[in-house]
Amino acid sequence: MDWLDRMNKAMDYIEANLEGEISYDKVAQITCCSTYHFQRMFSFITEVPLSEYIRRRRMTLAAFELQTSDIKVIDVALKYGYESPEAFSRAFKNLHGVMPKSARDIGVALKAFPKMTFSISIKGENEMNYRIEQREAFEVFGVYGMISKDMEQAFIDVPQFCRQCDEDGTVDRMNELLGRFSDTYLHAALYDHNDTGFKYMICYYTPKTGVIPENYTRLNVSAHTWVVFSEQKCEMQNMWRRIYTEWFPTSGYEQVEGPTFEMYYGQASHENGFGEIWIPVKK
Repeated sequence: MDWLDRMNKAMDYIEANLEGEISYDKVAQITCCSTYHFQRMFSFITEVPLSEYIRRRRMTLAAFELQTSDIKVIDVALKYGYESPEAFSRAFKNLHGVMPKSARDIGVALKAFPKMTFSISIKGENEMNYRIEQREAFEVFGVYGMISKDMEQAFIDVPQFCRQCDEDGTVDRMNELLGRFSDTYLHAALYDHNDTGFKYMICYYTPKTGVIPENYTRLNVSAHTWVVFSEQKCEMQNMWRRIYTEWFPTSGYEQVEGPTFEMYYGQASHENGFGEIWIPVKK
């Protein structure tokens, strides 16, 4: 219940400051976790990035004001943090499909996104196998693609990128470089999260010789404490959701900034593959 109370208080803070500046650090402080962890957790739980939720709420209130008062568009734009009516109009049209001045037209269709609240949902009927590990710094190499910040779109982008790497020979070439069978599974690193998305790298540990072709990207990973979740059927998308909605809220751990990993083991031809998700954490 403490976790639910903190999350709802964070939503209260956001709601009270929609007309002013919203500090992500303050939101995270209310929930007793780091800013980085709160943003990752919020996106997985709600399937909406925090910045997008705030934008939707502001555009919802802006539409109400335009419909119910004679306020000028420029005044609404300034009220909700936009420096110009043009920037506000673009954001408004992207969400509602019409320009702000059309919001007053009779019969126009607009979108309303209510304030989010968090409540108890009965889950956890299926066990989650995990362990905590300490690991020294290491390096991986591979190729990466840019993945959308939208969680639902990301769950489409990632399989597409993986298929592309299979079809264009990337996986075969990496396994050949590593001296392994061509159908041996590789790992994946998720890193460099920003406002538009993140990098998803098909990767493996850099050989001890350290010699790899220049067309590959290297990624240095700092020493961390990791929580490792086993997924025997490699159903990673469902496991990611369960980690953030079921495990983190009551675990006493929070995610720290750094790459996360999907580790895949086995060979496709032997159908013996299984997976793990690695997340850097602290108590």
